[in-house]
Amino acid sequence: MEATTFLLPLAGLFCGFVLGFVARRNFFCTLTALEQYWYAGNGSGVRTWVFSAVVAIALTQTVIALGWFDATQSFYLNPRLDILSAIVGGISFGFGMALIGTCGFGALVRLGGGSLKSFVALLVLGLTALSTQRGLVALARPDETHAFSLDFAEVGNQSAVAIASTLVGRDVSIILPVTIIVILCLWIFRDPIARKDLKLISTGLIFGTIVTAGWLLTSSFAASSFDPLQVESASFIAPVSDAIMQLGVYTGTAPDYGVGMIFGTIAGAAAAAYLADDVRWEACDDARELKRHISGAALMGFGGVLSIGCTIGQGVSAASLLAVSVPVTMISILIGARLGLSWLLEGRILFFRFES
Repeated sequence: MEATTFLLPLAGLFCGFVLGFVARRNFFCTLTALEQYWYAGNGSGVRTWVFSAVVAIALTQTVIALGWFDATQSFYLNPRLDILSAIVGGISFGFGMALIGTCGFGALVRLGGGSLKSFVALLVLGLTALSTQRGLVALARPDETHAFSLDFAEVGNQSAVAIASTLVGRDVSIILPVTIIVILCLWIFRDPIARKDLKLISTGLIFGTIVTAGWLLTSSFAASSFDPLQVESASFIAPVSDAIMQLGVYTGTAPDYGVGMIFGTIAGAAAAAYLADDVRWEACDDARELKRHISGAALMGFGGVLSIGCTIGQGVSAASLLAVSVPVTMISILIGARLGLSWLLEGRILFFRFES
């Protein structure tokens, strides 16, 4: 048996532990960040999220330039971008995220602190994602969505660098990432409070570094393994379904990096919660809240598979590769989250008001 069989999930376990510990310790949650930004004018959480992506872009594009990682191995850079799936999936994921109050990663972090409703949500999310990938939902998905796809095969892949280099007729693999990083940093640190926010800076640095480490680790293992291995980084939709499969059925394959990261995130969050004396067993207050968690998790599992990622998978990991799917998917997730929060907090969706 190859050493990769054990080392790859262990690497994911370690990286997930770091992410879970930091997220729990620093109270990092993307849905909470959006809610505070939209309803309280507090942009600290959103800036932390964006800074994580900035660090991931800077480090990942550096290792690509140095030849340490071939980004074309990632499924995020598939030459075909299915626009309709990204939009529908993103809106579905964002709305579901609002219903349960966090994303897939946040649910893992909350589970580490004793949230049994997050446990239920993760089970539903994982099973729905599995069905959307390989089950009855996959069979029911219409093929017409492919008619709304963009094919970037002529430029190689859907990396913004590859597309821009082809359009301008010169290599922009340095100038484009630097330009994006500078623009985002100007937005993040134009707020004087953000410049002194050590929690923001440390969380962003750690998250971005772990994402880049994921690319390096999985690509390194894939290069040395006799068996095909998926090159991946932090993502929390499909790996949840893979983790459920590994626990329930022997598939003939060992757990991969993503599965290790799922269990590592829970363990890291649990360690942080224990050290802070913040372990609290909690369940849904009533059937209405349970229904909201089940439906929200199902929307997240379905939408996450369609859009190939989540707020971390697309928002940080795919962003580090400068995939053009990122703005399409993330804008859709933001729209879905805004609609969901409007429904929950304001009793309306767009111009339609609902009685509670």
